[in-house]
Amino acid sequence: MGRGTQRPAALEPLRPVDELHQHLTEVTGGDIDEALLGRALTHRSYAYEAGGIPHNERLEFLGDSVLGLVVTDTLYTTHPDLTEGQLAKLRAAVVNMRALAAVGRTLGLGDYILLGRGEESTGGRDKDSILADTVEAVIGATYSSAGLPAASELVHHLLDPLMARSATLGAGLDWKTSLQEISALHSAGPVEYAVQQEGPEHAKTFTAQVLVDGVELGSGVGRTKKDAEQQAAAQAWQALRERHGDGLATAPLPDLG
Repeated sequence: MGRGTQRPAALEPLRPVDELHQHLTEVTGGDIDEALLGRALTHRSYAYEAGGIPHNERLEFLGDSVLGLVVTDTLYTTHPDLTEGQLAKLRAAVVNMRALAAVGRTLGLGDYILLGRGEESTGGRDKDSILADTVEAVIGATYSSAGLPAASELVHHLLDPLMARSATLGAGLDWKTSLQEISALHSAGPVEYAVQQEGPEHAKTFTAQVLVDGVELGSGVGRTKKDAEQQAAAQAWQALRERHGDGLATAPLPDLG
């Protein structure tokens, strides 16, 4: 760089990290290293702009394994009658980018992430991939600082509601598949989706309506077409369940192993 030219300053988080640190400490009961938590919140785009400082990818790798262990152990213990194939599908419904990104949003995690200017300008604080990776990195930092008991507490705090909800779904372990199943079971009619989108390319919003036999039974809004349709399908599934009784909710998951 020429004289007088400076590297553009990397962007600071919207909220101070000590707020998140305090919350995680209360949730886990563990002594989480604040510097390590800061690294968990450092995206590689920021690290590059800041001259190559450490970023969160190693902690993400660690957290992914801890997350998988805790979720697998929980599902194995909670559902003693399910086969290996069924347990694997339940785990996949919980440990995936979309689900983890949603968890990150409940924590307001996007407000704490250190991002480079490129990611900031393209809506990186709400990107599923960045949020999901950061959730795993935070779990990794918790494990590295305070051990498995604290990390397990964090995973349960974040994902227990999702694990419980996923266990009520049908064979496909998603709302769209479950809606198709309950509609077929009760001969409710064909399922159709209508989706509209608005907003700039990097920050689109999708709105979905789902119709069963021509009648709208649910709607949803999301950052992706899939998210919006899943929300709409969840509402319609609940509507059909209330109309016809438990139906699939009382039936065992089929063996898809």
